[in-house]
Amino acid sequence: MSLKSERRGIHVDQSELLCKKGCGYYGNPAWQGFCSKCWREEYHKARQKQIQEDWELAERLQREEEEAYASSQSTQGAQSLTFSKFEEKKTNEKTRKVTTVKKFFTASSRAGAKKALAGKLKAEIQEAKAPSPSIHRQASIETDRVSKEFIEFIRTYQKPGQDIYKQCKLFLDSMSHKRDLSIEEQSEYAQDFYQNIADRLQTRWKVPPEKVEKAMDEVEKYIMTRQYKYVFCPETTDDEKKDLAVQKRIRALHWVTPQMLCVPVSEEIPEVSDMVVKAITDIIEMDSKRVPRDKLACITKCSKHIFNAIKITKNEPASADDFLPTLIYIVLKGNPPRLQSNIQYITRFCNPSRLMTGEDGYYFTNLCCAVAFIEKLDAQSLNLSQEDFDRFMTGQTSPKKQESDSFSPDVCLGVKQMCKSLDLLSQLNERQERIVSEAKKLEKDLIDWTDGITKEVEDIVEKYPLEIKPKSQALAAIDSENVENDKLPPPLQPQVYAG
Repeated sequence: MSLKSERRGIHVDQSELLCKKGCGYYGNPAWQGFCSKCWREEYHKARQKQIQEDWELAERLQREEEEAYASSQSTQGAQSLTFSKFEEKKTNEKTRKVTTVKKFFTASSRAGAKKALAGKLKAEIQEAKAPSPSIHRQASIETDRVSKEFIEFIRTYQKPGQDIYKQCKLFLDSMSHKRDLSIEEQSEYAQDFYQNIADRLQTRWKVPPEKVEKAMDEVEKYIMTRQYKYVFCPETTDDEKKDLAVQKRIRALHWVTPQMLCVPVSEEIPEVSDMVVKAITDIIEMDSKRVPRDKLACITKCSKHIFNAIKITKNEPASADDFLPTLIYIVLKGNPPRLQSNIQYITRFCNPSRLMTGEDGYYFTNLCCAVAFIEKLDAQSLNLSQEDFDRFMTGQTSPKKQESDSFSPDVCLGVKQMCKSLDLLSQLNERQERIVSEAKKLEKDLIDWTDGITKEVEDIVEKYPLEIKPKSQALAAIDSENVENDKLPPPLQPQVYAG
C-alpha cells in the first residue's frame, strides 16, 4: 500500500516521488524522475554512447576519404564524378553528425533547469573521476589543446591542410606500431616524415617557403606533443644514466668560479645579476617543454640573456669567445634537470631545417660544446695545479668566495677592500708555506742524494783500493859514461853557399 501525505492541500503519492531506477531515493521531476546519483549515471552513459558514435563516424569518413583519394589517383578519367559523389556523401554525413550533436545538446522545455543541472553534473563527474590533479590528466588536456590548435591552423591551408592532417594521422598510427624499434630507427622515421611533408607542400601544393616553414613548425608541435611520453628518455636507451652522470659531475664542480673560467660577467651589477638569473631560469625551463622547437626557444632565450649580461658588463657587444665560457658557467650554476635527455630528444626529433640553420641551431651547438667541456674539465682547463684541483674535487678545501657573496650591498668599499686584501694575504701566506715546504723537501732530497753518492764512492774504493807505486829513478844519458866526450868533434853546422 502506498503512503500518502498532504502538502499545501494537495494529496501526493510518495511512491511516485521515488527514483525511476528503484534505488530507494527520491527522484526529481527536473531530472526526469531520477535521483542525482542515477541521473549522473544515465547522463554519463548517454554521453559515452554519443562520443563513441561520433568517433566511429569520424573513422568511417577518414576511410572513405582515403579510398576516394586512392581511386582518384588510379582512375584519372573518372576523377570528377567520383570526387563529386564523395563530396556529396561526406556533406551528408557531416550534416547528419552536426544534427545529431545539436540534438544531443539541445535544451528541452525545461531548458534553464536542465542546462544548469548538466553543468553541475559535468563538474561533479569530473571531480569524481579526478579528485586531485595528476600528470596524466594535465598531459591529456595539453594534448587536446594542441590538437584543436592544429586543426584550426590547417583549416587556413584548405586542401594542403587536409593532406597534412591525413599524413600526420598516418604517421602517428605508424609510430604506434614502431615502439618496439630502437630510438634511432624511430628518429630516422620521423626525420623522413619531416622531409616528406616539406617536399609535398613545396612540389605538389606549391606552398610558399615561409608558409612551409610555419606549417612544419605546427606539424612538429602536433606530432611530438602526442609522441613525447614514448620517445623522450625511453627505457631502451642509457639517457637517464647519462643524466645522472652529468648532474653528479656538475655538483662536484660547484666550486668553480667565474674567474677560473674567464667569464666576462660581473654579478655585482644588479642588472647583470638579473640577466644571469633569467638565463638560469630559461635553461631549467627547457625540461618542462614537450616540443623540440620550444626547447630550442628556451636555449635561445637563455643565450640572449647571456649576451645582454656580457654587453652590460663590458659596455660593448659580446663575442663568441666571451659567450661560451659564460654559457658553461650558467650550466654549472643552474644544473638543468635531464640535460642529456633533452639534448638527445632535440637531436633525434627536431625539424632538421631548424636545427641545422639559424640562431637556434647555433645556440644549441654551443650548449652541446658546453656540456662536452664540463664532462672533460680538468686542472689544466682551469689553470690550476693538479693538487689544488684534486683537493677542490674531493671537498678538502674550496676557493675563496667572491666579495659579492660575502658582503651585503650596504657595506662600504673600504671594508670590502680591506677584506679583499686580507684574503689575498692569506692566499699568499698559504702559497709561501707551500713553497717553504717544497724547498725543505728539496733540501732533504739533495742531502739524501749527496749521502748516497758518498756511500757509493766509499764502497767502490773499499772494494777496489788504490795502490800508489814509488817514483822510479830518471834514466841516465846514453853518453854519460863515455870519458872521451870532450875529444869528439863539434857538431856539423849548416852552411849556405852563394851560387
